[in-house]
Amino acid sequence: MQYQVERTPEGHLVKGQSKPPGCRNHASRTAEILLDSEVEALTRKAMALAMDGDALALRLCLDRIIAPRRARPVHLDLPPIAEPADIAAAMAAVTAAVAGGVITPGEGAEVAKVVDTYVRAIEASDFDRRLKALEAADAADA
Repeated sequence: MQYQVERTPEGHLVKGQSKPPGCRNHASRTAEILLDSEVEALTRKAMALAMDGDALALRLCLDRIIAPRRARPVHLDLPPIAEPADIAAAMAAVTAAVAGGVITPGEGAEVAKVVDTYVRAIEASDFDRRLKALEAADAADA
């Protein structure tokens, strides 16, 4: 599918027009072509600089070898949660772990969301069980 845009005689986009999706400017395309032809040489040079102790080159190499960690597994002993009342003990454990530096505040917030979701599931299950019991009792009376 061809994406057409209107341009002025000077080559600018007409007001209200936008660039086609994925469109890159000429300088970016040219730089990409030049870099593609020298990838191996540039990689060897960056590796040589890193091996000679250039901290910036070392960081560049490591950033390419090891992807930045988005999240890490959190190992945290939480007390069992069988009913909504058990959330206080679980949240106390999360708070203690954050306060003690075992997990970061962001990780604590994520664990708290998991605990909250689990408690909501327990509540929904309990509500469903009680509703079915009431419906069964109502049907028995009828």
